[in-house]
Amino acid sequence: MTEDRGDHDVIVIGAGFAGLYQLIRLRDAGYDVRVLEAGGDVGGTWYWNRYPGARCDIESIEYSYSFDRALEQEWNWSERYASQPEILDYIRHVADRHDLRRDITFGTRVEAMRWDDVSERWTVRTHDGRSRTARFVIAATGCLSVPSRPDVEGLEDFGGELYWTSHWPHDGVDLEGKRVAVVGTGSSGLQTITAIAPVVGSLTVFQRTPSYAVPAHNGPIGRRLEDVKPGYPAFRDESRFSRLGFHCREGETGYFAETAAGDVRRELDDRWSDGGLCFTQSFRDVLFDVDANEALAEYVRERIREKVHDPETAEKLTPRSYPIGAKRMCVDTGYFEVYNRDNVSLVDLGEEPISRLTERGIVAGDVEHEFDVIIMATGFDAMTGALTAMDVRGTDGTLAEKWAAGPRTYLGLMAAGFPNLFMITGPQSPSVLSNMMTSIEYHVDWVTRALEYLRARGEHRMEPDVEAEDNWVNTTNDVGDLTLMPRAASWYMGANIPGKRRVFMPFVGGVGTYKQIGDGVAVAGYHGFETA
Repeated sequence: MTEDRGDHDVIVIGAGFAGLYQLIRLRDAGYDVRVLEAGGDVGGTWYWNRYPGARCDIESIEYSYSFDRALEQEWNWSERYASQPEILDYIRHVADRHDLRRDITFGTRVEAMRWDDVSERWTVRTHDGRSRTARFVIAATGCLSVPSRPDVEGLEDFGGELYWTSHWPHDGVDLEGKRVAVVGTGSSGLQTITAIAPVVGSLTVFQRTPSYAVPAHNGPIGRRLEDVKPGYPAFRDESRFSRLGFHCREGETGYFAETAAGDVRRELDDRWSDGGLCFTQSFRDVLFDVDANEALAEYVRERIREKVHDPETAEKLTPRSYPIGAKRMCVDTGYFEVYNRDNVSLVDLGEEPISRLTERGIVAGDVEHEFDVIIMATGFDAMTGALTAMDVRGTDGTLAEKWAAGPRTYLGLMAAGFPNLFMITGPQSPSVLSNMMTSIEYHVDWVTRALEYLRARGEHRMEPDVEAEDNWVNTTNDVGDLTLMPRAASWYMGANIPGKRRVFMPFVGGVGTYKQIGDGVAVAGYHGFETA
């Protein structure tokens, strides 16, 4: 490992997919880079999230790096949707392949950053009391990295085992034959529930809001990977200019276009049979037209009723309170069928809200449910949480103060008042509405080129204009408001965090459109940024 002297050209926060690629690009460009990582090894999201059933909802052939052409050809994925252990093996392989750990300091959590306008450097303070300085800081902190920990009365009183999907023990948990509760039915909850149902003695699911979920039809990757490998470069280019950042046949007609009802049904059946997140791309108006959205939603509800034998349980599992696609879609591997098991039961928190935890279990409604194990699958303070959790002080106050009424960025890359602080897949970029790997690589490449631009001009400071930032915030809000997405109380809106202002945080205009805008800004001499 190289010496961590404490003064660097660039400090990168986070050693997940984004941080590792940023390290590679900047090290190759001749910068002195130090990566600070809270975990004990590389992996980011995939280092921390080891709960049963954890896997990606983007196909493996696309949820992978594209910058290393030899790696693309050599690495062989085993499944259509890779599981957490396989993804972590892949990330570790990349770290070994490029000798990255020598420039990473593990077990080091960043607590505060302060900008000095005189020296024009950031001072970064970590949990161990140490300070390091850098001309530039790049936050590769991830969109889903700060867990949401609901303030539930009696949380400390429970006498059994209490786990969080976001911080699962690395040596695993023995659940065999035990009475288990899972609180939460987002992606993490669905995956956990599906994986543990056959193992536990009994499983009680506490559901606040039912999820729309489409089947993954996961399995061995077969010839799919070998078919893609010869044309991987062109395959990746197509993804970069697509709307979602991965291959997805996008519907060219509206749901109620001059199309026979049988053709509509056939299209939906085909999408359902294919599986995956492309289902909501069946028709171009699903996220814009209320009636089209409701028609698609009803198709999914029908499928849920087909899968779940008990009509009352099926109804509880059926989403009706928000548009389909307005919350993160889930990709399941037999989730709904779990409720046909004799050892699985469902508690609807809309009818029987949790009032407290006790030594024996959970009180919901007027009933105390007794458990050996409680698993909290309660999600994350998404998109902004990792940045506002740190005390980041710029030229005019803290980032948390600036974002109190919602994030304000230019391109999701920088914020006015915080010079030389870059964000990889930050709020108001496509990020969580896309294949994160496509968005990560674009942002890392963009930031690297920006730093090289400054170096070539003998400059060392970059910051967005307030006017450019205001325009981008308005653009993000206006484009979001054209869709049905703000109509859901989703983590896209920050609705899962008490007291967080409800603002639609991602840029919904699409990866291809965003790339054109970002490239145009760069070609125009980083229009909207002040450099010096």
